[in-house]
Amino acid sequence: MRARQKLMSNNFDGELSMYMSVRRRPAIWNWWNWRTWRTWLAAAAVAITVAITLAAPAAHATLPVAIDGERLPSLAPMLETIRDAVVNLSTTTRLPARDNPLFRDPFFRRHFGLPQRRRSSSLGSAVIVDAAEGYVVTNHHLIDKADEIRITTADGRELGATVVGSDADSDIAVLQVNIDGDAAGDKPLTAFELGDSGALRVGDFVVAIGNPFGLNQTVTSGIVSGLGRSELGIEDYEDFIQTDASINPGNSGGALVDLRGRLIGINTAIFRSDGGSVGIGFAIPIDMVKTLMAQLIEHGDIRRGLLGVAMQDLTPSLADAFGLRGKKGAVVSRVIPDSGAADAGLREGDVIVGLNDTVVDDSADLRNAVGLLRAGAEVRVAFYRDGDLRSVTARIKDTGGFAADDRGLAARLAGARFRAAPGGPGDGHDGGVEVTEIAPDSAAADSGLQEHDIVLSVGRRPVKTLVELETAVRRADRALLMKLLRDRAMLFLVIQ
Repeated sequence: MRARQKLMSNNFDGELSMYMSVRRRPAIWNWWNWRTWRTWLAAAAVAITVAITLAAPAAHATLPVAIDGERLPSLAPMLETIRDAVVNLSTTTRLPARDNPLFRDPFFRRHFGLPQRRRSSSLGSAVIVDAAEGYVVTNHHLIDKADEIRITTADGRELGATVVGSDADSDIAVLQVNIDGDAAGDKPLTAFELGDSGALRVGDFVVAIGNPFGLNQTVTSGIVSGLGRSELGIEDYEDFIQTDASINPGNSGGALVDLRGRLIGINTAIFRSDGGSVGIGFAIPIDMVKTLMAQLIEHGDIRRGLLGVAMQDLTPSLADAFGLRGKKGAVVSRVIPDSGAADAGLREGDVIVGLNDTVVDDSADLRNAVGLLRAGAEVRVAFYRDGDLRSVTARIKDTGGFAADDRGLAARLAGARFRAAPGGPGDGHDGGVEVTEIAPDSAAADSGLQEHDIVLSVGRRPVKTLVELETAVRRADRALLMKLLRDRAMLFLVIQ
């Protein structure tokens, strides 16, 4: 029992000591034999440790090019064929000199002259979509009001470019570069193959190419994080592809491509909380770009019209009320008189589920689909009424906007252009008049009005049509008190 208690209570040294004492060996032999055992055991432990260490792979080993004779996947072969289709975009804008009463004094101007106009420059990205014609697509905000536009290709050629057409509402611009000049050289431009953004799925791998912070031909990769992103307040017409591929300042106008190198989007914006990318970037889908690009090349502008309905999303509770459980669509909450929708027989309470070949899941889908149509176009509208699926053909009518100067309105509004804005629950108003354009250095610009303001009332008179706006302005004796909706916030503006 004592021997067992000693074995249970002692360590490995005690175990060997007990074994030797049981054998009743001489004390000197016991001590020497124990030392020999411990030496051999220590050596064996070291040998095993070294063997394991040598057999383990290094923590920072280089990824092998191939495993079992098969090459590892790489984006390099695809990128080598398309990177030349992404170009650096630079613009120069001459800004007006700061005004000062002294500059209007003849004596001062004669002896001191006038200050020189300031110059501003910016950098961004652009993509070549037609090498033969030299067409390049970028963002509107990069070239807006630019006096000079130049692109630099991947091989260092610097070419001048002119604006073919531009659309602020979607932030798309089409440029044309001079491919016949000496600077173009003999090497042809490289253009993208245009993909199909409608076939994208969340989780698809994508690659972003651009020139962030002036770092040319920067490539980042990620996945499609979301589709159909809208109501972000970035553009008037939003149907963004969301991606976690790193997009930074300078990437705007660059390419978002799939793993086959096909262009599927134009990088446009990022969500940023501290001045940098946080893994949420947005690109305009190429299907939208194709439609707008065709109009800009043919007409030089996007002349949008109105279907003539105010709309809201079909919520689950509304779907139950309409007997359309499980359905999606846009509910017509109001039909504008004398509009294309009114002429086609659409009514309040109709649930629109399709426009031509476009499925309408909500009011944003309907707004975007109408926004891609040119005024005068005919469109097939699919809708539910009383539980029955119906279809009518409607015409997209011109907005009928006018310029304040053309109507002889108050001089303080000179330089402003207006159009009707039907509105709806999703727009934050149920009707008003939108300021579509403000001419630089005009009275309207000085008044504080901004493009995309929605005029809701003038002099406390509600304004929902262009006629009501014109009437209210003419009746105002002194200052114009305007109630505006700006960036979804209400405010009052006094125009003297």
